[in-house]
Amino acid sequence: MKLSFSIPAYNEAANIGSCLDSVTREAESSPYKDNIEIIVVNNACTDSTVEIAEKFSGVKIVSEPRKGLLFARQRGYLSSTGDLIANIDADTILTSGWIDKVFQEFTQDKDLVGLSGPFIYPRLSWSEGMLVDVFYRIGFIFHFFNHYLFRRESMMLQGGNFIVLKKAMEQVGGFNLSISFYGEDTDIARRLSTLGKVKFSFQLPIYTSERRLRAEGVLLSGVRYAMNHFWMLIFNRPFTKKYQDIR
Repeated sequence: MKLSFSIPAYNEAANIGSCLDSVTREAESSPYKDNIEIIVVNNACTDSTVEIAEKFSGVKIVSEPRKGLLFARQRGYLSSTGDLIANIDADTILTSGWIDKVFQEFTQDKDLVGLSGPFIYPRLSWSEGMLVDVFYRIGFIFHFFNHYLFRRESMMLQGGNFIVLKKAMEQVGGFNLSISFYGEDTDIARRLSTLGKVKFSFQLPIYTSERRLRAEGVLLSGVRYAMNHFWMLIFNRPFTKKYQDIR
């Protein structure tokens, strides 16, 4: 089994180095290191993102001139050669053992088509972190009842920290390019759940930047993500059509 990392990047010079440091470090220490591919998607960058990424040995850089997260995710998916595709963001940093956990989960459960975990925001205050945790717990409780009471598969994925089985992605037609930002993870989870198991595990966290939460406010961001999650589930489209580029 081979794992391909797909990392969309638009003007991420401040973050791409730390992201790739964490991926290459985890890959090198993993027993699966010979089965790992790292792809950075140059999504119309105008800064030094590409030059920084090129300094990392073995990193493959592909270009997607159409600016937008879903265009970049689709390009990474199409360019990958792995059986699994790890969709992370350029401002994320892997936690210790992340890669090994992914391989273990997919090896142990042949019905698994999607896997995800939460974000950790290391620079948030204690109270802000607690608020983020509340949103995650509410989402997980909803997932619990949806799965065990209504006998439906999970539709909970965290954009920027999710892994998909490539052959399952091929069956559902790849990413939905009509979505610009919000709701992309719920859309993928909903479609993949028709083919197999989609799992959200608090044992697969990833560090990320708090920049969007700082710019929009933790409460407003949480409400917005929750609203778009449920809107996708009910109406099959995001509630919020536009999003702000935050760098």
